[in-house]
Amino acid sequence: MVDVGSKTPTDRSAAAEGRVWLPDAVYALVAANASAKGDVLTVAQLAGIMGAKWTSTLIPLCHPLPLTKVDVHVALDGTAGEPSGAGGYVRIRATAKCHGRTGVEMEALTAVAVAALTVYDMVKAASHEVRIEDIRLLHKSGGKSTFGAAPVS
Repeated sequence: MVDVGSKTPTDRSAAAEGRVWLPDAVYALVAANASAKGDVLTVAQLAGIMGAKWTSTLIPLCHPLPLTKVDVHVALDGTAGEPSGAGGYVRIRATAKCHGRTGVEMEALTAVAVAALTVYDMVKAASHEVRIEDIRLLHKSGGKSTFGAAPVS
């Protein structure tokens, strides 16, 4: 691990997003809250929060951080049911905050990844065509660098 002991603690924040593409029939199951495993969106939200809290256990060289806030939004967004039959997306956005010596971007990214994997796990019996896509950092601030245009609310 990198030595961050000499760094001054500051308020740190990060936001990340990702999406999970679902075929039409699976999108309809999730929209109707009819998945065999239960409420996909709520379980994914909780899994994302738990994932952020466990980041330093999952990613070998991450520092454990005293998180002050983790917020995960999981929502349907897509074209499922339209004549094209194109399927639709579950969109995931996570924010993480702490007052510490190192950033929280890995926590935000881990929250999104774990939420996306949870969506996959909960619907895989209906289709293995589900795709996890476009997980990325949107914003980070605190410390000596800032990335992204929009501050985390």
